[in-house]
Amino acid sequence: MSVEPVLLALQAAFLILLYVFIWRVVRSAGRDMQVAPQESFILAPSQMAAEHQVSDPGRLVVERSKAIEVGKTFDTGAVPVTIGRSGENTISLDGDEFASGHHARIESQRDGVWLLDLGSTNGTFVNGERVEGRRQLHRGDLVQIGDTELRFER
Repeated sequence: MSVEPVLLALQAAFLILLYVFIWRVVRSAGRDMQVAPQESFILAPSQMAAEHQVSDPGRLVVERSKAIEVGKTFDTGAVPVTIGRSGENTISLDGDEFASGHHARIESQRDGVWLLDLGSTNGTFVNGERVEGRRQLHRGDLVQIGDTELRFER
């Protein structure tokens, strides 16, 4: 008996099994695509606003700063407010050498307005106390980031 017909038969069997495998994968993927599409976990700012509506989110008023005009206000609405030395932030503290590039973030949620330190070098302070992780803001709280002080108002 010659080896060539056996090898040819094994090659044919391998190709048949390969085509059956590919056909099953395509059929399974087709069934998965017929299922209702999943909702995206990425929200547009308008969707985020609908999700996180707070009746009166509040605002930040600049009390003292070398980088921003004193008295300037920033609304804390549905879209998070980022604070830091980088120009990409909502509140850019370009002239404040004690602020990190991405220093802190303020988010309005259903249960209030929260301040989150983003791992800054010199820390974030509320009413003189260093913030570790998150802290809820209340009317009159004084937020210090570098040499800049912001008062939270409602």
